[in-house]
Amino acid sequence: MMTDNDSVRLIFGLKVKALRQEKGLSYQQLAEKTGMSLSYVHDIETGKKFPKADKILSLAKALGVDYDYLVSLRASKKLQPIIDLINSDFINAIPWEHFGLTPAALLDLFSNTPDKVTAFISTLLKISRSYQLSKESFYNSALRSYQDLQDNYFEDIEDAVRNFRKEYKWKEALQLDIPILEGVLKKMNVQVNRKRMAPLEALQDLRSYFSSANKTLYINKAMSTAQERFLLAREIAFQYLDIKERPYETIIQHSDSFDMLLNNFKASYFAVALLMPEENFVEDVKRIVMQPKWNDKAWLDLCTKYDVTPEMMMQRLTNILPNHFSIDHLFFLRIAGEVAKDEYEITKELHLSQLHNPYANATHEHYCRRWVSINSIRHTAGLVTKKKFKQPIVEAQISQYWHTHNRYLCISIAKPSGKGSNEMVSVTIGLMIDQKLLQTMPFVNDTTIPVKTVHTTCERCGIMDCKERAVPPVEILKEQQQEKINTALKLLDE
Repeated sequence: MMTDNDSVRLIFGLKVKALRQEKGLSYQQLAEKTGMSLSYVHDIETGKKFPKADKILSLAKALGVDYDYLVSLRASKKLQPIIDLINSDFINAIPWEHFGLTPAALLDLFSNTPDKVTAFISTLLKISRSYQLSKESFYNSALRSYQDLQDNYFEDIEDAVRNFRKEYKWKEALQLDIPILEGVLKKMNVQVNRKRMAPLEALQDLRSYFSSANKTLYINKAMSTAQERFLLAREIAFQYLDIKERPYETIIQHSDSFDMLLNNFKASYFAVALLMPEENFVEDVKRIVMQPKWNDKAWLDLCTKYDVTPEMMMQRLTNILPNHFSIDHLFFLRIAGEVAKDEYEITKELHLSQLHNPYANATHEHYCRRWVSINSIRHTAGLVTKKKFKQPIVEAQISQYWHTHNRYLCISIAKPSGKGSNEMVSVTIGLMIDQKLLQTMPFVNDTTIPVKTVHTTCERCGIMDCKERAVPPVEILKEQQQEKINTALKLLDE
């Protein structure tokens, strides 16, 4: 993350470099005019140094501007969008260092930017402002990109989990129940309190809170066994990995920095890997995917065996499929919705190897009702209404995206978001169907798996006879109307 000092040095260096180039001065000539060394001038222009007042005066005189212009945020029309970008939440929200970019490299990129790219930067700023994109939005997008770069597999965390198990002499097959996990926290001088949060109405939506002042993990008593095991394992991760910059509540209310969000991800990854050890989980998945027929019960059995939530199990799949099965063209979605209102929202997503067809949008469009993710939510809601819901609903679908060659095996698990809630939640993993997937997962050829043509949103869907659509294809109709206008205009040229 870029600090305020970084921004000040970058902006000053950007101005000096631009003015020097406008004057046609070389580094050597500017150094001679100001009495500074060549290396010092270079450090100023690359944002490494910020000179004292007397040197700023010398630079201003040599470059033909006043002192105030050099130290202000004012600049030429060409430079101003770049300066606005450097000072914006947009740039400060992006963890440049995690992607191998230093402030100096960033400055060099900006200062050599052609006019058209400068205009593009200005456009990005306007888009971020128009859509009211927050720092949290950028942090989450950056985290997803970071996961994609690593194929969502982090060997250092997997190794840390193995070392932790060795220290406690736990076998891979040992299921870690609540007393075992709580006992570890006690050895770490962390107490667990399940009573204090209950009377505080304002905290009912929080799953847990860690008080660093009294070394206590407060857990909401409404949690299931699987959820509580995750919270305990996650706190063990924070303590064992000695993570200082971290959130203290679950779910995170706000992220003060990208590192906080990244550290929370690392602790969550550690927790899931601790509850579902890599070697054992990989062998269990192999047994399931090599079956010739689709078996929905096998996936629920996997959740039961490790006593984890469907989301934790699906997330774990996104770790091991790329690394152990070479299946890296995949996406993960979590969708929440109320069937009575016919409203659905993507609350979490991950795309590996490319941006796949289903994705969240900021335009409040209606997601394709043909997705298995939404159908499983509807099936679950129906069972809840009839008081017949007993366990999460597992469904599979071959999704063929309209007018593309992209076909995905989509596996979705749905359940109510909480006891007595009208909101249903589904988690879906989509695996692009190619020769590798067909060889690895023979059950994909099972003809009992339904095949559906799907789209991203109803507004942009050209399947005109779709009975499931929530709203008319307004964007498609606009395109068709424009085509009619273009055709009519051509007649005028004849």
